[in-house]
Amino acid sequence: MKTLPWIVCGCLSLSLVVSAFGAEKQKPYPHYWMSVATSNQSMPGMPAGMGGIASLFGGKKMFGPQRDLLLQLESPRVPTDVPKADHEIPPGQKMGASLPLVTPKIEKSDYVPPERGKKPEEFEKPKARMLIYWGCGETIGKGQPKVIDTATMKPADFGRAFAGRAPTRQNAPSPRQGWTYGEWPNRDDKTEIPAESSLVGSHLVKGNYAPDISFVLDKKRDFMNPVEFSPLQKSATGGLLVEWKHIPTAIGYFATAIGHNQETGESIFWSASQVPETGFALQDYLTPGDVARFIKEKVILDPSKTSCTIPPIFKEGQPGMMQFIAYGEELNLTHPPKPKDPKKRWDIEWSAKVRLKSTAMMPLMVSEGEGSRREDTDTKKNSPTKDIGNSLRGIFGL
Repeated sequence: MKTLPWIVCGCLSLSLVVSAFGAEKQKPYPHYWMSVATSNQSMPGMPAGMGGIASLFGGKKMFGPQRDLLLQLESPRVPTDVPKADHEIPPGQKMGASLPLVTPKIEKSDYVPPERGKKPEEFEKPKARMLIYWGCGETIGKGQPKVIDTATMKPADFGRAFAGRAPTRQNAPSPRQGWTYGEWPNRDDKTEIPAESSLVGSHLVKGNYAPDISFVLDKKRDFMNPVEFSPLQKSATGGLLVEWKHIPTAIGYFATAIGHNQETGESIFWSASQVPETGFALQDYLTPGDVARFIKEKVILDPSKTSCTIPPIFKEGQPGMMQFIAYGEELNLTHPPKPKDPKKRWDIEWSAKVRLKSTAMMPLMVSEGEGSRREDTDTKKNSPTKDIGNSLRGIFGL
């Protein structure tokens, strides 16, 4: 009878060991991400070939639809040879047979940390007054604007005033210690993506530091259509009617605008949300779950929407710029796929994510012929190029 406690303890110990083996943690595995973006910096109603605007950016093409692609691979494997990986692409992508995923060189930082005990330099508290508006409509909503005055606010209050909804954090593959990383575009290959390029078809990632990663993309995961605006029109109440062409693969839309009142020195912020929301964290890739949640919360516009009226908060002639995003579908894969039986052991060999968005920027200016531009015999003074240039300078300090 005296040996019973020992037998009980032994059984408990054995069960703990079995449980430990059964709850063995998933080993690290490679992650591959494709970030697919379409952008369109547009001038609705303005003539094409406006070199005067391009000159503001050193001749770089800034306007018209463009396609961007970011490929990122990270793996816990460290090859004995030089890291090498390639993404074999479908013929419809029109960029050759494959794209090289190059491991970036780690450059030594020139940053010199400050000496211990040294106090940071004193600085003057910035002074600014900002007005925050929200919602689509002919009139300004109740309780607006929310005023932010840095001269009378504490730093903590300032941060809370600008805080918005926090989407799911997405940690893309990146260089990190003990792992191997490769990316495209890179120092060796920055091939421009053709306007007619398509991602639809079979994809295969092969390398000496990760297993083969194979998947197929359909039309929902292809480059999204560019955001195309109709010429801005002024509403009866002095607001701005923004209309855009429906994007078939969009699952939601969101818009923000920023302007500056040169007379009062106030900055003006607006978002298309029906509830108070600055939207600073929403102008990027979002998960479909976040998009659905924010549509339900009346923050993001339903994909059936094709118009929104900005209330009369921007005065004629004052600099203003609108930022717009259409969220796309997402693809998340693991190999092998998750088993239907939750009790079955699941050892992931690799994962892949494809995320999509289509963005646009547009000056808040009503086109000629829409009844808001003043008659002026001086064509230079009232030229579209000069007006747009002044808007860009006013907002970005060009």
